Amino acid sequence: MTDAMAHRPTAPAEDTASAAGRALYVYALLPDQGGAADGVTGVDGRPLRLVAAPGTGIAALVHDADPVPYEGTDEEVRRRVAEQDRAVVAVWERTGALLPMTFNVLVAPEASGAAGPPRPAEDRLCDWIASRAPELRAQLRSLAGRAEVRVEITVDRAASAQDDEGARALEAEMARRSPGLRRLMSKQLEQMRREASERLADALHADVRHRLLAVAEDLRERSRAVRDPGEADVLSAALLVRTSDIEEVGAVLAALQDECPAARIRFLGPWPPYSFTELPEGTPREPSAVRG
Repeated sequence: MTDAMAHRPTAPAEDTASAAGRALYVYALLPDQGGAADGVTGVDGRPLRLVAAPGTGIAALVHDADPVPYEGTDEEVRRRVAEQDRAVVAVWERTGALLPMTFNVLVAPEASGAAGPPRPAEDRLCDWIASRAPELRAQLRSLAGRAEVRVEITVDRAASAQDDEGARALEAEMARRSPGLRRLMSKQLEQMRREASERLADALHADVRHRLLAVAEDLRERSRAVRDPGEADVLSAALLVRTSDIEEVGAVLAALQDECPAARIRFLGPWPPYSFTELPEGTPREPSAVRG
């Protein structure tokens, strides 16, 4: 499997492969709607097009490429991932239903053999879609009109201890002590704040999940990539919601903030349903699975 994050020279942007040896870089699967990709550009500004699988009602969002995965520095990969995401979001906003692929999915032509020339990548991709069309159509129906939003909720350790009598008493005593003693007492205060914030976070977790699931169709907890030592985790989750219910999620979070001033709430999205796309077995989601 190719490691897309490897620090190697970047793959050429130009299509240097012959037409027979050209690969397809796949962004997503979606209902076959003519014009959905018009004017949309993807990685490195490449123009996108739809490849429709005949008789399925399903198309793939692609650009023509050399059969070489993108590689480069971390910064280059982050830029390309962001470009791919913008393209997928633009098409999703037009269609309302879409199954996104991960970064660096290539369908390459089948190697030539004694029987004849290479089999084009487009034929291979269409055959794969046709072989799994019922499952893909079911996924597209289930996710139509839905979006993913992400919610991160923490509690501020200092703010969560404001109602703790022991912590308030210790802060008042520290104000009367020498600087050296205050430094020692500050460690005790930090521990008291930590314990208070953990108690509050534990108390909020189940309640927050219950409230969010009342307005979301699904919830999948996620690990936070970056943690603030001054905060205790309550919930980090992706929610699947009807696009018409996104404001309801915001209302739930606003009510929580009013009830719990120590809460720190981050509400992100909406995006295509990345976390809720469950493609059939054998889906070409990694470079090694699709290269000829």
